[in-house]
This record gives sequence, C-alpha cells and structure tokens, in this order.
Amino acid sequence: MIKEIDFSLRKLSKLKSSENQLNSVKLNFKIIIVVSIIFVLFGTNSVFAQSTYTINIPTGAADPRAPYFWQSEKDGDTSGEIHVLPSDTVKWSNADTEFHTVTSGISPDLGGEGPNGIFDSGLFSPGESFKNTFGDEGTYPYFCTIHPWMSGIVVVKSAFSVIQNVGDDAGDGSTTFDVEYDFNRVIVDATVDEDQKAVTFTLVGKPQNDDNTLTLHLPKDLISNPNVIWADGKPITNFEVIPEGGMNVVTIPVTETTQQVTILGTSVVPEFGALSTVVLVTSMIAVIFAVSRSKIISKI
Repeated sequence: MIKEIDFSLRKLSKLKSSENQLNSVKLNFKIIIVVSIIFVLFGTNSVFAQSTYTINIPTGAADPRAPYFWQSEKDGDTSGEIHVLPSDTVKWSNADTEFHTVTSGISPDLGGEGPNGIFDSGLFSPGESFKNTFGDEGTYPYFCTIHPWMSGIVVVKSAFSVIQNVGDDAGDGSTTFDVEYDFNRVIVDATVDEDQKAVTFTLVGKPQNDDNTLTLHLPKDLISNPNVIWADGKPITNFEVIPEGGMNVVTIPVTETTQQVTILGTSVVPEFGALSTVVLVTSMIAVIFAVSRSKIISKI
C-alpha cells in the first residue's frame, strides 16, 4: 500500500514537472514570436541612405601658424567646410595633442557673436571625437572656443531628388529603399530584377541643362557591388562607384535621350521581406516547440 502511494506521488510529481516544462516552452515560444515580429516590422522598414563624414583635427592645430586646422576624410579638404545632406552625421576626431571644442557659431575674434547653442562638443581630449547629426538644411558655422582661429562651416542641402519605395516589387514587397539621385531629368520608375540581380531606372523629361551625368546614392542593402551598367541596352564602361558608409555613390555618363539605365550587382534586396521572415521564423519555432513538447510528453 505504501509503495503504491509512493509510486503515485512520484508519478504526480513527474507530471507536474513535465507540465511546468511544457508551460515554460509555451511561454518562451510566445516571447520569441513577439520579439521576432517586432524586430522584423521595425527593423526592415523603408531605408533611407544616411552617411557619416569625418573631419580630423590634425596635430599642431592648436598653433595659429599651422598650415591647416581641419582635414576632411570625404575629399581631403582642409578648409573646414563640408557639404552634406539632411540626416547625415559629421564626426570631428581630435588627432591633436591638445584639447579642443567644436562649437556652433562664429568666434567673436572673427567678428561673430560666439556660440549660438545649436551644437557644442565641450572640451574633448586627444583621441576623442564628437558627432552631430544635421536634420535641417542650412549653413552651420563652427569654431574652437579655445583656439578661435580654428573655424569651419557645415553646409546642409538637399541637392538630390528622391525616388521612393525602390524594391517594393521584390520578394513580398515589404523591404523598400528611398534612393537619392541628381540628374537633369526625372526618374519615374525603378524596377528590381531578382534573377538578374539588377535595378533598372526609367528616365523621362527634357534636360534642364547640358550636364547629362546621372548620380545615384544606392543603398548597399538594395544592391551590392554594382559592377555592370547598361544604358538602353548598351554597356557603359566609364562609370564610377565610390563607397560611402552604407551606400555606393554611382556616377554614370548618359545622353540626353537615354531612357533606361540598368545596374547589375552581386545581390539585390533580400528575396524574403518582413512578412516572409515572420512566417519563416514562426514555422521554425513551431517545429522546435513541437519537438520539445513530444520529448516532454514521452517522459511522462
């Protein structure tokens, strides 16, 4: 009798333990599903190309007799002036042996009113850096409050037009990109060919000037390593590709009558978009849950 009671108690304890394990698996399953959906929905929305540009403060900049006080990694310019787009970030890196500041405004020593409160690094030591992201168009003068002869300008201007939702014809259409371009005509359409790993842009309108150069800011997640370009079915060999952060700046010489430009790369926007990714992740987790559940039940 005692043995039977002991066996029943052990059986009940085992059942409760298995039930707890099963509930734990269910809870983990639900958590993973929710996290996956949040990640996909908020992590794969339309992507807009943004860049970070670095201006170095060279050794000796604290001396007013130094040959230059800034050097841009973007183009090597030493004037302290840099042109960027809205939402771009400028990073000032202190490669000098002295403390410096990067403070918006014009130094009183140069006829200005001093700091204007838009941005201010405060003192930052050798080896440190300061970043500022520029949202609005405009001209932003800056200087070092310790060494007022160190002055520069950030010019923020939307020189580019934008074609939106490029990639909505690829995969399930949920992963799209906004592509900036500079051209004397208009791009009315952009089509992604997943099989050819290509993006084709359709050009229309009358030229607004004599410069027929097309410049595209192509996000690397839209098309990576653009290496072959066709204009109306004919290859173009004298194009230029310059990597800048998460995008490639592609410069293409075309004619005033060019109607289509096709760019081929090594990969294009992922075949599986947000919705497909959720379905795939959910399916995989469901299989894992089913296997775990069967193992727990088999132990009962």
